[in-house]
Amino acid sequence: MTSQQPPPVALRPWAPDDEDLLQRLLGDPAMTAYLGGPESPEQIAARHVRYLELGDGEMLVVEVGGHATGSIGYWTHEVDGERAWETGWSVLPAFQGRGIATAAIHACLDRIRDGGDVRPVHAFPRIDNVASNRICEKAGFRNLGEFGFEYPKGNPIRCNDWVIDPSEAA
Repeated sequence: MTSQQPPPVALRPWAPDDEDLLQRLLGDPAMTAYLGGPESPEQIAARHVRYLELGDGEMLVVEVGGHATGSIGYWTHEVDGERAWETGWSVLPAFQGRGIATAAIHACLDRIRDGGDVRPVHAFPRIDNVASNRICEKAGFRNLGEFGFEYPKGNPIRCNDWVIDPSEAA
């Protein structure tokens, strides 16, 4: 059995006409099963504006062959009183299982390094989200263990805290 190479990915900044992509990512029950369920059109419209106006960090569209296949972003998050980055990603179902998310994480870490504000990057997938936890592992993150918080607010969940130093990432 041979290992299939992931397709090359490109990242571009979130743009005003990306609301349809956000609807496909966050309006779909299957895509949001680990995130508390689909968002309403009003919630998606508000999130779209937040993505466009994100001040510290960046929301990005993941493209393969010029086609939008998902999103990834990073934003400031405090961990144990220290400033860190938090990252999150989503890949449309038709493109899952091809290594796109892992490649997008590496491209995102490159952007962070190139931007010069290199600090630890954390990802917080639910413990039962096997695919996202596996992606963290494949991307070189280190699992710091489980913890609990609310996402969305009022919905208690258990997550793994994965971390990577972008200056050391391959």
